[in-house]
Amino acid sequence: MKKEVSISAIKEGTVIDHIPSNVTLKVAEILNLDDVAGIISIATNLPSKKMAKKGIVKIGDKLLTQDEVNKIAVIAPDATVNIIENYNVKRKLKVLLPDIIEKIVKCSNPNCITNNEKAETRFYVLNKTPLKLKCHYCERAMNKEDIVLL
Repeated sequence: MKKEVSISAIKEGTVIDHIPSNVTLKVAEILNLDDVAGIISIATNLPSKKMAKKGIVKIGDKLLTQDEVNKIAVIAPDATVNIIENYNVKRKLKVLLPDIIEKIVKCSNPNCITNNEKAETRFYVLNKTPLKLKCHYCERAMNKEDIVLL
């Protein structure tokens, strides 16, 4: 007999799917779910046909902001965002990393103006795979392992 683990369906809200398992909890942290009244389901290390293992985050009664989607794109560029209405997928969106990332990533250069004055961060995406960003102010290039979200 085959046994499967299932996660409850949500009536309204958002499902983020195809998250790399190692960043699933970081995606949940980005979404600041403390004040969400709806059901929240977080699962990691699930089997996947597209990737070895994946994570999934389901949030009842919450739609994501563009800022939240952009942050997810930085750490999970292959994730899919599903908008759920009446238990059905109403829209399915692939996260897209914008060409310019503002107010999302911290510059790794301690001498950068953004780390010493009230200047909002701005980065240019030099490469999407593997991720490489360049600071608008100090021009420091950063790889994925150097990236810290604000």
